[in-house]
Amino acid sequence: MDDAGRVWFSARFRPAANPDFCKKGSDHPSAKVMPLENSPRQTSVYDPKTKKWMHADLCFPAHHLFFAKDNDTLWFSQGGLQAGVVGWLKTKEFLATGDAAKAQGWTPIVVDTNGNGKRDEFVGPADAVDPTKDKRLLAGFYGVMPSTVDDSIWGQTMGQGFARYEQPGFIIRLVPGANPAETSLAEVYVPPEGAWSPRGIDMTTDGVVWTPLASGHIASFDRRKCKGPLNGPEAASGKLCPEGWTLFRMPGPQFKGLDASGSANHAYYLWVDRHNTLGLGANVPVAMANGSESLMAVVDGKIVDLRVPYPMGFFTKLADGRIDDPKAGWKGKGVWTMSGTRTVFHNEGGTANSPKVYKLQMRPDPLAK
Repeated sequence: MDDAGRVWFSARFRPAANPDFCKKGSDHPSAKVMPLENSPRQTSVYDPKTKKWMHADLCFPAHHLFFAKDNDTLWFSQGGLQAGVVGWLKTKEFLATGDAAKAQGWTPIVVDTNGNGKRDEFVGPADAVDPTKDKRLLAGFYGVMPSTVDDSIWGQTMGQGFARYEQPGFIIRLVPGANPAETSLAEVYVPPEGAWSPRGIDMTTDGVVWTPLASGHIASFDRRKCKGPLNGPEAASGKLCPEGWTLFRMPGPQFKGLDASGSANHAYYLWVDRHNTLGLGANVPVAMANGSESLMAVVDGKIVDLRVPYPMGFFTKLADGRIDDPKAGWKGKGVWTMSGTRTVFHNEGGTANSPKVYKLQMRPDPLAK
């Protein structure tokens, strides 16, 4: 939602084939660097005041979306690898002109493997590192989060396998630079040994990144802890800052034969409660743990497991906080979440069941009124 109350969506409103301005031969600044043939999903905006829709035709795939601190630049993840780019839309320009081509841009994910601190000619994802060039990664954001402390954009990509090479799951820091299509540089970080595959991302007000891992962990990454250089020949490996990671094991059993330091539990996404809307403290990360049908918060290094006891089958994919009355204590705020299952008819009530929206509040003690 923007500052005027308009609501922005990722939405498909045309076939996948892109218009010509996205493709090779176009004079669009981003197409000159990385022409794109297809986009399976674009973006739409609804204005509740005028009750009108507008559609912005995007060249890059759109999935999750989040406003930068300027409340103008809308950054998108792409969901999977697909085009291997990160895209944005200048919403105020689009709303004023209706010209989606001029208001958008995208950039490949390029790592500074030659170590000179700027973006240069780059080799492709399947190519060996060239000491004179940078390297492009075939990585696409699933979660996306503009930084709370600087102008960088953070995202994460799940681990993927390919015929020619393996793509591990990264968290990615993208620094756009003055002309993002040509100047952006990325830093990539893989979880430490025994942990893998981030899914979802959010950030505290002091810049610490949180993500759930498919290995059964909730993880934080603090770039301020990095000791060595973050560019150079090994930068594309994602292993230059293992000291930035901290892992918290999700409670629950582990699969037979796997390391007990992990868990069979898993989460779909993660949200950081920056403003203490739940009552567990500011900047508390909350994972949507589908595996245990709960919300899992990390509070002072310990897991707090929040369950919806009835009806059973709580399967949430996202949460957000809201403060309605800052003077009313715990009664004036809460966390909102929902049932995200596609098979709600398997839950209690059968085909008469329907998806639910839930409001969670944390009393200071069980008998608080």
